[in-house]
Amino acid sequence: MTIAPNRQFRPLPVPSVTVGGYWGDWQDAVSDHTAAILLDRCVAAGMLEQINPDVPSPGIVIPILHWLGTPQMFWDSDLGKSIETIAYSLYRKPNPELEARADAIIDMYEKLQDTDGYLSSFFQRIKPEWKWTNLRDFHELYCAGHMIEGAVAYYQATGKRKFLDVMSRMADYCVRKFGRGPGQVRGYCGHEEIELALVKLARVTGKQAYMDLAKFFVDERGQQPNFFIEEAIAQNRDPKGVQKNTLEYNQSHLPVREQTKVVGHAVRAMYLYSAMADLATEYNDDSLTAALETLWDDLTQKQMYITGGIGPAEANEGFTDYYDLPNDTAYAETCASVGLVFWASRMLGRGPQRLYADTMEQALYNGAITGLSTDGQTFFYDNPLESTGKHHRWTWHPCPCCPPNIARLVTSLGSYIYAVADDEIAVHLYAESEARVELANGAKFTLTQNTNYPWSGDINIAIEPETPARFAVSLRIPAWAHGARLAVNGKPQDVAAAGADGYVRIEREWNRGDTIALDLPLEPRLLRAHPAVRHDAGRVAVMRGPLVYCLEGTDNGKGLNSILLQHGLGKAQAATIPNLRGAIAIDLPVLRENARDWGDALYSDKAPHTEAEQARLVPYHLWDNREPGEMLVWLRER
Repeated sequence: MTIAPNRQFRPLPVPSVTVGGYWGDWQDAVSDHTAAILLDRCVAAGMLEQINPDVPSPGIVIPILHWLGTPQMFWDSDLGKSIETIAYSLYRKPNPELEARADAIIDMYEKLQDTDGYLSSFFQRIKPEWKWTNLRDFHELYCAGHMIEGAVAYYQATGKRKFLDVMSRMADYCVRKFGRGPGQVRGYCGHEEIELALVKLARVTGKQAYMDLAKFFVDERGQQPNFFIEEAIAQNRDPKGVQKNTLEYNQSHLPVREQTKVVGHAVRAMYLYSAMADLATEYNDDSLTAALETLWDDLTQKQMYITGGIGPAEANEGFTDYYDLPNDTAYAETCASVGLVFWASRMLGRGPQRLYADTMEQALYNGAITGLSTDGQTFFYDNPLESTGKHHRWTWHPCPCCPPNIARLVTSLGSYIYAVADDEIAVHLYAESEARVELANGAKFTLTQNTNYPWSGDINIAIEPETPARFAVSLRIPAWAHGARLAVNGKPQDVAAAGADGYVRIEREWNRGDTIALDLPLEPRLLRAHPAVRHDAGRVAVMRGPLVYCLEGTDNGKGLNSILLQHGLGKAQAATIPNLRGAIAIDLPVLRENARDWGDALYSDKAPHTEAEQARLVPYHLWDNREPGEMLVWLRER
């Protein structure tokens, strides 16, 4: 059934959802290890010396790079995301020591803040003469955005207002600084982030000025005369910038409603589109929604890896051209897939739509969570779909944006599973969880999912209203779930009732003890790439449910490209992988080429010898968690 227009769905707050099962294990890993590791490694990098006004300024400790700045400029963002992760982890597992460490950092920021509200440690303590001189490159507003998100999360998780008040003062400063009024700056940030953060701040504080400032930043972007060109000329800089196609690099080449192709830096694009989607929901702005629908099709139909990874090129950490999706050199930054999850989730703000939720799930399970090891202690920055054995997880990075980004996504996952409207709850993701809900129509209830998804497709949902109440529950039927079955209180429901939006909407009076049973078949299946993707010609990928699978050297030895599928997946068998959180492997017969009888010739007119073998495929997101070795997603097919 199609959702009525102009309905507004907003995510449940993180404290309203308790997560268990598969995602509970990931949240435990972050709470037990990652949250403290983020702080430890920020401290080791010297970040606290930069924000602490009671110690001497450390000066430039990371050299100025070709783009005129240094990663040191966005240390505030790393600390902001780390505090956000800590906030969510504290909700799951109280940790007084970790909370005290976060409080101490917040105290430093409060003490550092200028009387007018301005707060940016690099420009207060390291290079005050650079303040507001280069919005295109210097990340001032980007850092403020991540600190705002951290402040909102910390307030929601702990009830402590100090950081929220600090960042509200910074937001008030920005409200005065930026806009179209007399003496205001008609500018915006070169790295989008402040926009979506201001939406969060407006929702938690109820202050409309923050929402309106977010709208200004989005609406002003790309307008003529172009702010970044004018700014560069005023500062005696080359208006062409230091990046190729600078305006496309940060999506400021056209007003946002006129952009039709996804270009430039992948993370920046995802954060911009996320904010646009939020604003489309808040202002019922069909013009923003229409632009986003065009950009969505451009990305997902021509520029996205099967994993939900995006941005194939290291040179610009972003997009190149249509169907350019190399596997062994894929950049596919973890942050970019996290950003795609953000965008997809926000596209659901105007109503359930399988198109967006399926991609959110695809990017979450394959493009994003791959960036974190199962123990929560090591990370991937880039995510190739093929490796000769030289790509491994690392403990830190000179630009450590990905570890706290994936960590905050994992620990806030409850807000991505569900969204609510006035009289409806939408279940976008299937995960062991309990949601405590109060709808605008007065209905109060608990919705509990019991499931071992994604390893099992059996999903049992219990609805427990405080008193009998009428509302709707919308359930996503994934596009891949052929043969899905649904029942309410044991009575079969017509899954074909899912309309063009791909959701089954069950509206009724709910009573204590009501149950929903959903069965999503998790049969392995083969996918092929568009013929224009030359890198995957003659190859297939294996999926089971939402998960992309791969060959790993740990199970199959070296030379994975010598493995050939010859009869599809007809004889595939599921098996549990030992010591990997109950993950399901796919075992199947294959052929393997070898050099027997080949001789020393580099080239020959004869075919290689083949032998029958058994191959094991494992979920792509779990590769490199056991032993270093080769990896391959796209398999040759005989």
